[in-house]
Amino acid sequence: MSSPNVIVFGPTGSVGSITALTAHTLNATVTLAMRDTTKPIPPNLAQTLNLMPRLQADLSNPASLHAAVTASGAKTRLPLPHLPRARPHARAAPSRALKQAGIEFVVFLSSASVNPHHKEQGLHAITPAVELALADTLGPGGYVAVRPGYFASNLLLFGRVVAEGGVARMVYPEARFDLVAPEDIGRVCGRLLVNKGLSAETAVVSLAGPQVLSQGQAVRVLAGVAGTKVEVENFASDEEAVGFVVQNMGLPEPGARQLVQGFKAAASGGNGLDKSRHEEAVANIKKYGGKEATGIQEWAEMNKVKFT
Repeated sequence: MSSPNVIVFGPTGSVGSITALTAHTLNATVTLAMRDTTKPIPPNLAQTLNLMPRLQADLSNPASLHAAVTASGAKTRLPLPHLPRARPHARAAPSRALKQAGIEFVVFLSSASVNPHHKEQGLHAITPAVELALADTLGPGGYVAVRPGYFASNLLLFGRVVAEGGVARMVYPEARFDLVAPEDIGRVCGRLLVNKGLSAETAVVSLAGPQVLSQGQAVRVLAGVAGTKVEVENFASDEEAVGFVVQNMGLPEPGARQLVQGFKAAASGGNGLDKSRHEEAVANIKKYGGKEATGIQEWAEMNKVKFT
C-alpha cells in the first residue's frame, strides 16, 4: 500500500507545523504550502520540516491553490486552516479549486464557536460559511471540520509581563476557557489527515483542553512556571478593551467589539462550556490524537522558552 500524499497549508503555525510532523511520522509524503515560502519553521521542528518540499499558495487565490495541489501530486488528504475573510459567494472558490486539482478529502481547522445552521454576523460568519462550502463541494465523507476551543497559546499575548512580572491587563480576566493545546490540535489533524477512516462516523471533531480556568488563573500558572509574580486587572471600560484588541490582536474594530462581548459573556458563564460536551471534546483528543489532552501546567512547561 502506497503512503498517503498530503499537502499542509500554514505549516509555520503552532497547529500546522505539528500537523505536518505528525503526518510525516505516520509515513505520509508531506508537501508544505505557504504564502511566503521563505518564512521560517518553528525552530524545534525545523530539522525535520525543512526537508519537506515547499510550494507557494495563497488561500485567497484559488488559482495558486490549484497549482500547488497539482504540483504536489496530493490527491486524497489536505489540512486547511482558517480561510481569509471574503464575500460569501467567494468562500466556495478555494474548495472548488482544490476539488478540481484532485483533492478528495479536507481536514478544516474550524472553531468551537461554529454553528453552520445559524445566521452569524461579523467575526463568526466566516468559518461556518467555509464548512458549508466544503460540504457542498466535496460531499459526505469529503471533509472533516476540527473545532477546537480556546487556544492555550493565546496566553502568550501576556508573555512579556509573565517573563518580567508585574500587572497583566486583560479583557475580562475572569472569563473562563478550556485552553486547548495547539500541539494536541495539530496531532489530531495530522492523524485525521493520514487516516481518513478515523472520521468515517462524523464530519465534526470537537476538541477542548482538560481544564476550564479563568484567564487570570491561567496566566498565574504561566507565571509559576516562569518563577515570577503576576497580578491581573480588567480594563476600565469595554472601549479601552476594544482598543487593546485592535492594537495587539490585529482585529478590525467590529471584530474587536464582538470579541470583547464574547469575553464579557464568558466572564458571566456564557461561554457554552456544557459539561458533557466539554468532556466529549476532551476525550476526542485521545480518541483521534492518540494521547491524553495536555493540561495547562504541562503546556506551560513545554513552552516555557516562549515566555521567559
